[in-house]
Amino acid sequence: MTNDQKVAALLIGGLIFRIIIAFLLYPGFDEAYYFLYTVNLDLSYFDHPPLVALMTGFGSWLTGEVSQFTIRLGALILHTGSLFLLYLTGARLFSPSAGIFALAIASLVPIFQIGFGVLTLPDSPLIFFWTASLYCASQEFFPNKQEKARLKRYQPSYRLAILSLLVGLACLSKYHGFILGLGLVGFCLTRSRYRSALYSPWTLLGLGLFCLAISPILIWNSQHEWVSFRFQSRRGIPSGGYNFVDLFVTFLSGIGYLFPTLGLPLWWVSLKTFFKNLFVKLPRSKFKRTGSGEQGIVTGSDREILILWVSLPLILGFTWLGGYKQILPTWATPGFWGATLLLGQAATVWKIARPRWVRRWLWGTGITLSSLLLFALLHITTGTLQKPSQYALFGGFVPPEDDPSIQIFDIQQLRQGFATSPVLLSALQNSSFVFTNRYYLAGQIGMALAPLASTPMTTFDRDLRGFAFWSKPDEWIGKDALYVTNNLFVQEQKFLDRYNLYFQSIEKIGTVPIKRGGAIIDTFHIYQAKNLLKPYPRPYGNK
Repeated sequence: MTNDQKVAALLIGGLIFRIIIAFLLYPGFDEAYYFLYTVNLDLSYFDHPPLVALMTGFGSWLTGEVSQFTIRLGALILHTGSLFLLYLTGARLFSPSAGIFALAIASLVPIFQIGFGVLTLPDSPLIFFWTASLYCASQEFFPNKQEKARLKRYQPSYRLAILSLLVGLACLSKYHGFILGLGLVGFCLTRSRYRSALYSPWTLLGLGLFCLAISPILIWNSQHEWVSFRFQSRRGIPSGGYNFVDLFVTFLSGIGYLFPTLGLPLWWVSLKTFFKNLFVKLPRSKFKRTGSGEQGIVTGSDREILILWVSLPLILGFTWLGGYKQILPTWATPGFWGATLLLGQAATVWKIARPRWVRRWLWGTGITLSSLLLFALLHITTGTLQKPSQYALFGGFVPPEDDPSIQIFDIQQLRQGFATSPVLLSALQNSSFVFTNRYYLAGQIGMALAPLASTPMTTFDRDLRGFAFWSKPDEWIGKDALYVTNNLFVQEQKFLDRYNLYFQSIEKIGTVPIKRGGAIIDTFHIYQAKNLLKPYPRPYGNK
């Protein structure tokens, strides 16, 4: 196969595999919550910048349908573009073979496949613009043979303006983009031949484009007391004493999400490259003097240092933070995404010495991962390990009440339960709003009910997230509502006791069972809440 055929096979094969998962996997908490972004469009949001709303809404706006597949359509497309840009970056920085290996590795890593390539999360647009920025940087700082012959030394170009815009769009996807920008600045500061990029007129233009790109975030935050910046900064501030056991657990968890046969090599090649470039100095014969000062010839080391500057701060920073507090697995993964370029280059060297070993490594990892992911998908959708389930293997092993996977459920069943019940449907259409007791549960309920009525969805809880900004506190005073919750919370009388203080009356009007494998795994309980007496308290937002 030619290189182009290998690239096409990896991109198309990976896309088909991800489409299968996207079509069958029920929507998760965060995904459904981001769907509510799309019905509350704004310049930015409490939790994240706005691009996740546009990506999540793309499929629903295009097809007119609200389903787990349509909200993921944007992520499927963007990730395919990210993989292609990753290949182009690896091919330019190192070689086409290194680019193909990086593409193959990135296509296998499970948290990349699912977290970036299937689920509609802020990470999908972040990784797309992150990779586009890396590709643009590779073109700016590392000329090809034709450009080398024309340019005797590095000269800043218009690409710096494009690069600044791309970094701004990465920030508009997720706040990690600011770390990308700092990494690129750090690269230029520490490599003398590229410092001229920092005071180039193109960089000044790029700074304007960067500010234009992030202006929606700045405008929204300035209108809301910078609450999003304050919220995200608190999440990254260490709390309590340092625990090295938690650090080790964070390290092992990260390897697990990457998968050990890929996670360990990614850590190894990242640290090896770092220490190699930290302690090994280039001989003076590698440099030459020009009339404008000392200008270095581009070496493989420069390419590696570029990747390290945009990758290691996330890899090491968030792993170290795990000793202070629990971190989410996706926080460090953009760093590992960049490190796949280093592992791809290393794999080209390994292939020369041990081609059979490299082939077995990648094929064995691919077959194992695909089998595990498909088996997990079967359990989530049909209950292959559930007891009881008509599709259970060997009669099943785990009862639904002990199975955390039931929290990801078929929203179509909840939608159908309302659609086929005249009482529930009428109550939904005649209520001024629907609320539940957890913000993440509100996303799944809101996604299920969206095609049936345009009734606003909110949550009454201490943690309101974006719901604090999508309505006014006194907007529904004197109005009726539906309270929807599930088995996990219906047994807790404290919720009804709390809500009774805010409504004239609350009465249960129905239930909707959720089944998997023919067995009921959860039940949603619906209450009619009459006459909201006073606003529910808000710790932030429109108080």
